[in-house]
Amino acid sequence: MFIDTNEAKLCATSYGPKHGSAIVGIGGWIGSSELWAEPFAILSDRWRTIAYDHRGCGATVASVSSITHENLVNDLIAVLDACEVEQCVLAAESSGALTAIDAALRYPQRISHLVIVDGMYHRGPVQENDPFTQGLRMAYETTLTRFIERCVPEADSAHIKKWGRHILNRASQESAIALRWTGSEVDLRGKLSEITQPTLVIHGDKDMIVPLAQGQALAAAIPKSTLLVLNGAGHVPTLTRPDVVAKAIIEFMR
Repeated sequence: MFIDTNEAKLCATSYGPKHGSAIVGIGGWIGSSELWAEPFAILSDRWRTIAYDHRGCGATVASVSSITHENLVNDLIAVLDACEVEQCVLAAESSGALTAIDAALRYPQRISHLVIVDGMYHRGPVQENDPFTQGLRMAYETTLTRFIERCVPEADSAHIKKWGRHILNRASQESAIALRWTGSEVDLRGKLSEITQPTLVIHGDKDMIVPLAQGQALAAAIPKSTLLVLNGAGHVPTLTRPDVVAKAIIEFMR
């Protein structure tokens, strides 16, 4: 379904029992709701699973100028309202963590638990000469290829890399650059101790995009947190180890 909100049509999907407990997934950077497809396929046996393409990715339609951190947070609430979900477990991957953490701080009554997978929750200001941004501007296709290689260091993962490229290719170059900058001015590290929701932090120890140390720091800063380190996993275990991610969420919620 498409949800109209503030200059955007958000593409969202919902599976599982309509009146059951809900878990909502947010992708990272230009990674769409497909990042949560396999874990949510497992979880939908007992949960209502909702995922959506945030601005700048997937099938969502939004102007590049509307891609802001504030809109990303507000879009989450718009999805909850449209799906008639009063409270959910909120799961986020990579840079989607910044949206999820801010939403949890602003709307604690709407979010009961957090699941953060290889979360990029702080980047610092992005400079005009930032090498990754320059790569996106000057050699977009090559930069995406290198990014995917770094995301998926696991052996025998050519099929995952192909799938990942399919996901990223649904975003425009302009949206990719805008999402690279979005949230760079937001620093929530000083507020992490204010998070009241029980939080599961899942992080691959082979992550070359967000080092494990950042996941460890996140778990240490959130009062009611649990850290699960996935040995040998890279940046996208929702794609490479969906069964492990789903099982971890089930165990966490018990």
